[in-house]
Amino acid sequence: MQEGINIKTTSHNGLYDITEQVSSIVSKSRVSTGVVSVYVQGATAAIMIQENWDNSVQNDVISLLNKLIPHGVWEHDAQDNNGDSHLKAGIVGPSETIPIINGKLGLSTWQNIFLCEFDGPRSSRKISVTVMRA
Repeated sequence: MQEGINIKTTSHNGLYDITEQVSSIVSKSRVSTGVVSVYVQGATAAIMIQENWDNSVQNDVISLLNKLIPHGVWEHDAQDNNGDSHLKAGIVGPSETIPIINGKLGLSTWQNIFLCEFDGPRSSRKISVTVMRA
């Protein structure tokens, strides 16, 4: 089974929790044991599993990436001024695979699934969610 999620982003760099949308698709699939693949379309966004207890970890992720990969110093900036966005997305990666255990996402208490926006705001980020039975 495959469904899409569309997310509007409101900041240039930010993490957006999509766990509930992915969980809903898994529930709808009625797959008891398997995996779900979450993949974002676009070269300046990524998918990450991270803590969602409060915003501190999400803010720290953005702060770290901004320190490691500063804006405005890359060759690609001459084309469209977003070289850092491409590098951040490449390091984090476009997808995550999560086990489905007893019909639910196999995440721990503190794990959530995030869309990572590195070149926003965007009116729509398209995420493909593919559920596969084991």
